[in-house]
This record gives sequence, C-alpha cells and structure tokens, in this order.
Amino acid sequence: MCTHDKNHAFAKAKKRTATGPTASLKDAHHDDEHSTWNRRSFMQALGLVGGGSIMLGGTNLTASAPSRLTTALTTAENEDRVLVLVRLKGGNDGLNTIVPVYDYDFYANNRPSIRHTENSLYNLNADFGIPQSMVDLQSLWGDGAMRVVHGVGYPDQNLSHFRSSDIWASGDAVNYEETGVLGRYFENLYPDFLINPPEIPAAIQIGSQGNLIFDGVDNSYAFSVANPAQLSSIAENGVLHDVLDVPGCTFGEQLEFMRGMTNTTFTYASTINEAYENATNAVEYDTQSLGRQLAIISRMIKGGLGTKVYLVTLGGFDTHANQQQTHDNRMEQVARGMKDFFTDLEASGMHTNVVAMTFSEFGRRIEENGSNGTDHGAASPVMVFGPAMQGNGFVGTHPDLQDPDQVGNLKYGTDFRQVYATMLKQWLCIDGGLVDEVLLGQSFESVDLGFDCESLSSGSFDIADTFQHWSSVQGNDTFIEFTMNSTAKVTVTLYNLLGQEVGTVVNDFMYEGPQKFNVKERINKRLFTGQYIYQIQFSGKKYSKSILVK
Repeated sequence: MCTHDKNHAFAKAKKRTATGPTASLKDAHHDDEHSTWNRRSFMQALGLVGGGSIMLGGTNLTASAPSRLTTALTTAENEDRVLVLVRLKGGNDGLNTIVPVYDYDFYANNRPSIRHTENSLYNLNADFGIPQSMVDLQSLWGDGAMRVVHGVGYPDQNLSHFRSSDIWASGDAVNYEETGVLGRYFENLYPDFLINPPEIPAAIQIGSQGNLIFDGVDNSYAFSVANPAQLSSIAENGVLHDVLDVPGCTFGEQLEFMRGMTNTTFTYASTINEAYENATNAVEYDTQSLGRQLAIISRMIKGGLGTKVYLVTLGGFDTHANQQQTHDNRMEQVARGMKDFFTDLEASGMHTNVVAMTFSEFGRRIEENGSNGTDHGAASPVMVFGPAMQGNGFVGTHPDLQDPDQVGNLKYGTDFRQVYATMLKQWLCIDGGLVDEVLLGQSFESVDLGFDCESLSSGSFDIADTFQHWSSVQGNDTFIEFTMNSTAKVTVTLYNLLGQEVGTVVNDFMYEGPQKFNVKERINKRLFTGQYIYQIQFSGKKYSKSILVK
C-alpha cells in the first residue's frame, strides 16, 4: 500500500512579555520579525533543490563580460587562500563573549544574573577576558592565531534580524540591495556561470538559506545545503537523494523521478565527493552542529576541492530569556570548533592557508532584561582566527559601556565593511579598485589583521564590457534583445534547464545597433512554457541569462 504522510504540523510559539529594564526599548514587532525571518529561511530551504547550488538551477542570472576581477585573481600569487565565514545567527552577545574587565563593575551591575564572575575569566590581556566556556581558544590566542575586532557594526542599527542580516550580506546599510558582497564578486569572476560553470563550487554554505551574501543579480553562487547531514551525504556518496528506497506505485515513480532529477542537477556532487574521499580528519570533532560542519569543510580543504569561501552557521544566539546556559553552549561550540579545525588543518600543513571569522547581525543590549536574557543591540566583536595573522591582539577601540547611543546600545567603532575590505584585499588578494566595486562603489579602510597582499595594479586591465542584453515578453511571444557595439558574427543558442541544447535562435553576422529576435519563430519547433537559458556568443565572449518562454 502506497501512502503519503501529511501529518506534519507547526507549533505556534508562545508570546512572551518583556518586563525587564529594556522592555520599552525592545523591538515592538519582535514576534512578527521572527515569523518573517524564520519563514524566509524555511521557504528557501523547501524543495529538493538547494537554491543556487546547481549548474543550471532555473534562477535568473545576468552574466557580465569577462572582467578585471577575473584577470586579477588569475594572476594572484595567493591562489590557495581560503576564507571561512562563521555566522552566529540571532545576534551574538558581545559583552559576554569578550568581557570588558577594565569596566567590570559597570558590566556586572547591569547584568546581575547573566554576568561572568571576574575570577572565572581567562584574561586575554589586562582589559579583556573570555569565559570558561571559551577556554579552548586559549591555545589559539597564545599561538598568535586569534584577533578580536572591537565594536563592529554599521550606522543606525536596524535591530531587525531579517533586515540586519541582509545589510551584513549585501554591504548596503541604507538601500534594500538584493545582491550580496560575495555574490557580486563571483558574478564578475564567472561571467558565463549558467552555461560554462567553474569546475569547482565558487562557495559552499551549510544552512543560512536566508542569507544573501553569495547572491548575484538573480542567482546564488553557493553550493547550498540545509544542514551538515545533507552535505555529509553528498560528500560521502556523491548524490543527495536515495532513488531506490521509494514506494512501488505512481507516487513512488514520481518521487524517484524528482529525486533523480535533483541528483543530476547537483553537478558538483562528484567533485565534492572526490575531495572528501581524498582526506580524513586528524582530530575528533564535537558532534554538535558547528563541529560537524567544520569537520566536513576541513576534509574539503585538505582534499583539494579548491573552493575559496565557505559559510557555516550556528543558531541559537537570540537570547531574550535564560541566556547564560544557551550562550555558554554556543560559545563552547565556537571555541572548540575553531581549535579542532585549525589543529586538523595543521596536521596537513594547510593551517596557514585558512582564515576564519565570526559575524552576527547585531549585538545585545548592555543591561539584561527581566527574563534573564538580553534584547537586540548594536555593536559586537568579530573574532578572526588563523596563524596567518602571525600574532594575537585587539583591533579598534572597545565601545564605552557608559556612553551608549540614543537608545541605549553600544556605539560601533569599526564598520563591518572595513572587515570585508580587509578580507577581500589583504587575504584573498583582490585589487582594491575591484573591492570598491563589490562594496557598491564605496572605499573602506582596511583594519590590521596581520596579513597583507602586494597591491595589484589595475592599469593594464581592459575597461569593463558594456554589452547589454535582455529578454522581453509581448503577448504570447518572447524576444531576445541586445545592442551590438560593432559588426560581428553572432550565435544565440537556447538551452533547457538541464543544459541541453534546444535550438539556435540566430547564427549570422550582426551589424552595429539594436537587434531583436522572436524566440519561438526562430527555433521553429514546439517549446513548452517555462524557463530556458540563452547564450549569446561573439568575438570570443559569451553571455547568458535565463528567459521565460510563454
């Protein structure tokens, strides 16, 4: 008998009324905010195919011409460098992460039930300490492989999980930008991603389906999975879904088809599997969430995958109530995870090629609330790990606890985009002018993290291509339009979402000026309504974009 279980239900969260000293400052739309924030992540995690994780994923991508960024990265000497982003989802309490010993009495008086006792702290220096839960970071600090950037944030902190996460991802603290910092970077690096994807994933992220940091104009450049188990399945087996254990009926046939289609679209599965099999973990990681994620990523790096940017996620930092135990558990995972990760990499001599950094959408309030927790705040520290820094230390000035902003939050002193600029320019060795483009035309001063790259001159690079192409729908017809800057032989090819060629739209010499072609007339055969991909090729360049055929 073939049945389909539909008895899934979602429990409604109980609303909690804040009674503590910061209740009046708490976001009035907090419950609605959580609903939107969680629904967004959940909706993007639905379905069999992870967003942006496939070669031809059906999402719209406007590809640009080969750019100066491609040239800069091709000629960069530090091609083996890797950046691991550790997202602390929910708003990490910075004051209970890096405890301000220099103003301990004020800190303790504002946090009578959640403070860390002074005699329990491990002092990083005379002014700052870390709690016992983070004791595993002692070795990294002592070995000169940890730095802390004080008071990281942005102007006019939004206090919304949803909006602030997007600001950190997009790099735009004012406008609603729909592309991410690294998405714009990869968009330049892989101009013909849909038809001619790179041999390795541009980025890999576990969780964070609601995070747009890898999003380009219309597509994500990350190989995304919802959780460590899903990525582990891909890494170990080279496929995601079991196509054998399905019911023997019509529903089973449909399920088998969908799972098979999903597996074929994960074009990087075999590549990831090969890297995974080429390496082993040299240490026994914590079996909790972050440890499992880092264990997998370590094998990807040691196995020679070649992916330059990874994103892992640890949730549970929205600590409005009963914070102490929850926060200690999360920070223990961070501390042990970072220690194990770099010990594991060191066994293969690759630890100097990797830098990891934490980030969170915002910090927490200075004072605790009436529920033994803390409410949404502003500035918070960023921790950076890796022996490439060649020395420990603090960057910037810690916010003055006794001089908060107008709503009672810590004032930021370092713009988060300064940290991004540092990682892109001084760690990944990308030309400074191109970094400014990625950061939406703004230039941000780097911070001192102990590593540097020689400046890459952009004087010899070609000016970015200005070729424009788009699609339009008029009635029941779909058109491909573009403007030629000079006469050239042009080929326009239509593909389905599996990358199979459907037909040729045009193959002829085109004169300078606007061009417009009716897709169905040119293909001259039946096309089913839906998404396709076109590729325009001329003068040794290729441009691609998805298109809706009606």
